[in-house]
Amino acid sequence: MKAGFYQFNPSFGKKEENIKKVISAAKHADFELLVLPEFFATGYQFASADEVAELSESVPDGDTTEALLELSDKRGIYIVAGLPEKEGGRYYNSAVFTGPDGLIGVYRKTHLFFEETLYFTPGDTGFKVWDTKIGRIGIMICFDWFFPESMRSLALSGAEVIAHPSNLVLPFCPDAMPVRCLENMVYAVTANRIGTEDRKKEQSLTFIGKSEVVSPKGEILVRAPEDEEALIVTDIDPASARDKALNSCNNIFKDRRPEMYRPSGICS
Repeated sequence: MKAGFYQFNPSFGKKEENIKKVISAAKHADFELLVLPEFFATGYQFASADEVAELSESVPDGDTTEALLELSDKRGIYIVAGLPEKEGGRYYNSAVFTGPDGLIGVYRKTHLFFEETLYFTPGDTGFKVWDTKIGRIGIMICFDWFFPESMRSLALSGAEVIAHPSNLVLPFCPDAMPVRCLENMVYAVTANRIGTEDRKKEQSLTFIGKSEVVSPKGEILVRAPEDEEALIVTDIDPASARDKALNSCNNIFKDRRPEMYRPSGICS
């Protein structure tokens, strides 16, 4: 499968401009799975609840999802992309998964980061895996990576490739993802963004770039620069992620002992 990401610098609040930029970048690229950053069409640093309400969309009938559905249909590709979702009176940091046949699913971010906690509701979907024509695809969003349970839950549910829309500002994730992939023997496509947002006084956010595709062996197959826009595609073999054997004697899932992982307290 040809999988890749588009790393760029969205303009805050300019959804139509950001969506057009993605469509233009993807026009001639050869890929089957494209992962876009978290909040790729809106920008990240919301300054008020009113902004969240104004820029959030319902799924699947919001402008952003409709544009992604059209792109998936036109190009015959699968897309995972982050957006602020509204449902009733609640707002979620979500990712939509579209394909040639329409909307495949939605994931709502489980672990909210920093001031996301002021505006968004923690996700209620749980970690999902979809069995598609190109492989078994799971989704997590940005800060979810910090919790080993996120990728482990997806891997135990059969994920071969984990799509990871992100807006990373902390420096740790790019070098941690090889470990996450190795301990679960899965692929991951992390799509981060670049640029700086300083929409709040004395609170500037600089995004670290370094989007990457990592293999089940913990190899960084491709990595983008930290400060340049990049659409990068690489070949991966999702079926290889089904084999969890480390050697002739060890299988990383069969060797698990969940009954031993419960906190037992401190011995005196």
